[in-house]
Amino acid sequence: MSQKFVDVIKILPNTPGVYKFLGSDKEILYVGKAKNLKKRVSSYFSRGSHGPRTSHMLSKLVNIEFSEVRSESEALLLENNLIKTLMPRYNILFRDDKSYPLLKISNHKFPRISFFRGNTETPDKFFGPYPNAWAVKESIQILQKVFKLRDCRDSIYSNRSRPCIQYQINRCSAPCVGLISETDYAEDVARSISFLNGNFSEIFEELKVLMENASKSLKFEKAKEYRDQITALSKIIQRNNMESSNDKDCDIFVAASNGIFVAINTATVRGGRYLGDRISFAHNSEKTGLNSEEVLSEALSYFLIQYYEKKVFPSVIVVNNKSAIENFSKWLDLSPRGVRIEKKPKLIFSPRSEQGNLAELAKQNLNQALVRKALEANSLKDRLHHLISFLGLGLNDEQVSRFRIECFDVSHLSGEATFCSCIVFQNCTLQTSKYRKYKIKIAKANDDYGALKEALHRRFKEAKEIPDLLLIDGGKGQLAIAEKVLDDVGIFSVITLGIAKGEGRKVGLETLFYDRKNNGLGQPDQNALMFLAYLRDEAHRYAILGMRNHKIKTSKRSILDEIEGIGTVRKKRLLERFGGLREIEKASVDELASVNGVSRVLACKIYAHIHQ
Repeated sequence: MSQKFVDVIKILPNTPGVYKFLGSDKEILYVGKAKNLKKRVSSYFSRGSHGPRTSHMLSKLVNIEFSEVRSESEALLLENNLIKTLMPRYNILFRDDKSYPLLKISNHKFPRISFFRGNTETPDKFFGPYPNAWAVKESIQILQKVFKLRDCRDSIYSNRSRPCIQYQINRCSAPCVGLISETDYAEDVARSISFLNGNFSEIFEELKVLMENASKSLKFEKAKEYRDQITALSKIIQRNNMESSNDKDCDIFVAASNGIFVAINTATVRGGRYLGDRISFAHNSEKTGLNSEEVLSEALSYFLIQYYEKKVFPSVIVVNNKSAIENFSKWLDLSPRGVRIEKKPKLIFSPRSEQGNLAELAKQNLNQALVRKALEANSLKDRLHHLISFLGLGLNDEQVSRFRIECFDVSHLSGEATFCSCIVFQNCTLQTSKYRKYKIKIAKANDDYGALKEALHRRFKEAKEIPDLLLIDGGKGQLAIAEKVLDDVGIFSVITLGIAKGEGRKVGLETLFYDRKNNGLGQPDQNALMFLAYLRDEAHRYAILGMRNHKIKTSKRSILDEIEGIGTVRKKRLLERFGGLREIEKASVDELASVNGVSRVLACKIYAHIHQ
């Protein structure tokens, strides 16, 4: 241990706090919390052996910083905030997953049910989160079959003159044309909410009473509707094997590692319905030495805090790690989010009966996923070895693991929305968190060479981390561009390859082009070539994704966006009032002015702009 670290440890207090390990150029390597800063930091420099992950981190350590707090709970909060903002390289990090889907019941006179992702701070009612889109769509189908709630957009709903096909197939009660009263529809909405909350027996009893009363009053059509609802509900409950326990809402979290990857499985139960599970892999955990209990506790604690920062708590949370439960409980007690909790969820380590069965199922699914991930990694590692052997590099296992490949691909739509993607392969797997998309701003339309040159220059100008191998989707021309850019920025150590599509664009028939240093190598074996084609295809997929997302965003613009004074709210009101641009184009000034928020002056401006 250097004298510098000895001096730092001497001044460390015996109090709770957070410490930061810094590498060269003040890179944040790791953020940790401690009940006793001096003891915790000192343990890294004791004579005891460390795992490969910790040893590798300590080999890069240049400086240590620390912050004192009043309690271990406050240290947990500070650690969480620093990890989220700094994204340290050696912490076990999971993506801030905002993509969990929800089911929304809108706040309307005749509410709409819909699939939803995004901000939930609106008057609408939200249910979830669901583990996948399929679970939401299945729930929507159930509500349509049993309670016949509408799922059409407001712009379509407000402009219907006759029922749509959903009514004809008995999936909607057609409130759009007045075939159901507001009171009856509101009752169906209330039963839908009760169903989503798992109150199945109450719904059955209510529908049974309503059917009998309607029958006694000789309202046989109404009685038939209630009978059909009871029948449909019975079939769905039987098919989905829904439980009716006291704890109808439950989340189950299981963490595991195979020594290389850390993963967490989240199983979701809502309203007594098992909605499936979702496995998350730590995107920076592709290092060895990750199977300790301490590492799993760290990963699961951070994941739980991140997961519930903006999500509704179920009545029960099952976690297969005691230390993570303790950390999460402290966060609930102290965090700003925790202050707003009316009733804290019950935290369980050893679940029983149905919850225990689901926890075991989640564990089995997680172990299978880890096996699949390891097999995929081994396959890619073998192919990487073939490539490195072909290039004659003679690297050891650790150097192979650190070997970094970047692949670039240009994609555009007839010269418009040009994007260049950069994907990264390191630690024998794709590093999706390090992917980049470059929107081409300077190069002219259809100028693939110019687009590639612009993207490469932006990537490597003042780059802190450079790849060992640069792969370009293209032939001699694209390869020459890449070599020129690297020469211009003073990078001479990177191996540069071009990969051109083969006859009939078939995978495995590609042609490789080499830089000046490797000219004359010839064609690699099938394993190495297929590996390079795999990277090329991933870069192509990512470039197309950027292009399509851009197209989706820009396609949302309309002629209304060109009119001064028309913002998001007024545009939405106009579209909802008339049902689309065609109807707006037919509208008179008086009709336009009848929309809430549109003055007569603005209506004249809209009319003049459309008919100019």
